[in-house]
Amino acid sequence: MRMRFLLALGLSLLSVVGCSERDPAAMSSGEGRMGQVNGQILAPLEGATLYVYKKGMDLYGPAFALSRATGPDGAFDLQLPEGDYIAVARKRHNGDTSGPVLAGDNKSEMLSFTVQGDDQKLTVLAPLKTGDERRLTEQASATETGLSGTITDADGNPVEAARVHVYDHVQMSERPKYVSEKTGPDGRFLIFLPEGGTYYLAARDKFGGPPKLGDLYGRYDRGTIEPSAVVVRSKEILQGVDITVTKVW
Repeated sequence: MRMRFLLALGLSLLSVVGCSERDPAAMSSGEGRMGQVNGQILAPLEGATLYVYKKGMDLYGPAFALSRATGPDGAFDLQLPEGDYIAVARKRHNGDTSGPVLAGDNKSEMLSFTVQGDDQKLTVLAPLKTGDERRLTEQASATETGLSGTITDADGNPVEAARVHVYDHVQMSERPKYVSEKTGPDGRFLIFLPEGGTYYLAARDKFGGPPKLGDLYGRYDRGTIEPSAVVVRSKEILQGVDITVTKVW
């Protein structure tokens, strides 16, 4: 009960008027009755975004409905078809609307709610995140351990705005252990690691959930069926770890 109250406290953080995959205005046809969800946060958080998922969706993939960034008052007003939903508020201080939520960003708990046609007033708390298992803190560079290379496409051209995902199991089925910053125009990446070890790498231009049609994706391998292991020694920045990405079809 306490958790539901705190979660219900957080949704108003966001001024919601958009949709990531479908426009809310278009959802009114063939989706049943629409319900209005609105409110205001207790301490307005400007620039936050509300991600709304249908029950059963990947909560780290594309959202069913995505708000615009909130204004100074943190108010939102969103129409959704009747049904059960899960929402989470996120504010990434680098301005991205996708990718990992890092220390220093804001994120609410997952909030379950039901739209039944009547107006609802909801409020969301999105506290500051103080740690992240998939990314390293600013002190990580002191380890002097990491990976560096270039992400290119099938024609050998550098790929901008891609990330390297680092796993510690060859299956690469779990969430990545660490994620790099986005590449620049030269396709170069550098990611620090807390310690040496054996790692497996993938590069992609989207974050969250399995790769989808049209996404750029590639694994680090050396002509093997399984991903090739990368062995990094402590106090070493391993150079030349290059990855080729192709479109998923």
